[in-house]
Amino acid sequence: MFEGMDMNALLAQAQQMQADVMKAQEDQANRKFEGTSGGGLVTATVSGLGDLLHLEISPEAWDPEDPETLAALVIAAFRAAKEEADGAAQASMPQMPTLPEGFGF
Repeated sequence: MFEGMDMNALLAQAQQMQADVMKAQEDQANRKFEGTSGGGLVTATVSGLGDLLHLEISPEAWDPEDPETLAALVIAAFRAAKEEADGAAQASMPQMPTLPEGFGF
């Protein structure tokens, strides 16, 4: 099953892939992503890991008679920012090479 395979080269490739993934994760963690809702009434900023860093709410978004709408706008802005972060994280991950024969799952 492992005949003709250079295990040292395979190990080196695995270590390089691990380093590439760790670098991509570190880079992603340091990025910021914004999402808005209500035509810009609410803006959420999240880290590349999806942590909420900042929330900006326009005074026009607040209606004391309707706090549910503001809550929905905050959630929508956060989700939009999180989607941006998740999409960027997926796109920044290094592509995994095809496994050699015998390593299939």
